[in-house]
Amino acid sequence: MKSEILRLLKENEGYLSGQQLCDCFQVSRTAVWKVMEQLKKEGYQIEAVRNKGYRLIDSPDVMSKAEIESLTKGRWAGAQVVYYEETDSTNNRAKEAGDKGCGHGTLFVAERQAAGKGRRGRGWESPAGTSIYMTILLRPAILPAKAPQLTLLMAVAVVEGIRKVTGINCQIKWPNDIVLHGRKVCGILTEMSTEIDYINHVVIGVGINVNQETFPEEIRERAISLKTELGGSIRRSELIAAVMESFEACYETFLKTEDLSVLKARYNSLLVNKDEKVRVLEPRNEYEACALGINDAGELIVRMQDGQEKAVYAGEVSVRGVYGYV
Repeated sequence: MKSEILRLLKENEGYLSGQQLCDCFQVSRTAVWKVMEQLKKEGYQIEAVRNKGYRLIDSPDVMSKAEIESLTKGRWAGAQVVYYEETDSTNNRAKEAGDKGCGHGTLFVAERQAAGKGRRGRGWESPAGTSIYMTILLRPAILPAKAPQLTLLMAVAVVEGIRKVTGINCQIKWPNDIVLHGRKVCGILTEMSTEIDYINHVVIGVGINVNQETFPEEIRERAISLKTELGGSIRRSELIAAVMESFEACYETFLKTEDLSVLKARYNSLLVNKDEKVRVLEPRNEYEACALGINDAGELIVRMQDGQEKAVYAGEVSVRGVYGYV
């Protein structure tokens, strides 16, 4: 009820009468009043006027289950939110819930992570109050070999969500880093539980640098936040909802073909290294090539120095710019 009352307050420019809310949710006026008091304690500015009702005056950067659910516009992606003030890792919580039968599209969000995870087991700096740490749980009816393509869908969704909320045009560093001015603003980590020919569940974790003003010294030169670019703070819950809305659309497009054929052009238009020289780092091999874009399977096609083209698979390979990260 709290999420739905908050949604109604946001959608209504005037006053919502207490009686209307009582009739809508079949509860007492006292129950409605208690919800309003809870919202005020969370930072919402709500005006209450006798014989008129309640009106939302301002909604700050609140992160909560009710706030995120009130902003979600899709049918399933993020429609159910599990929120933590602090947890070890939203990916861990999503995997655990997936093993227990939690539903497709459930979104796990934390204000702070004590053990955030990056690619290949690296740590992810996860302070409170400034960033987005979220993981969506999926149950796709596709072959396990196709699951890595979901990471690329999320990359597109993050870029589009950021653009919708802030107007900032980020790019993708293949396969799953979101960059701005050559510095990392978001990382994506996909993990899955599978049988030989069946996916139990997939979790896609997203960490976005939103309102940070400073970074630890060891990553200061290669990290950036959206606030640094915009010059002002961003409401994180609004950005979460925008990313989920875009991801739901991308995911449903993907399921029609079970590959990236329809979304490939969108992804390639966002690729920061497209038609540029890159350094491909394989386990026992390193070489320079020209990045041409992804194929239908999400592999990066590169043109070797001898003119031959090669598909690079993300699993064991890193791609860097010739002179640095990008």
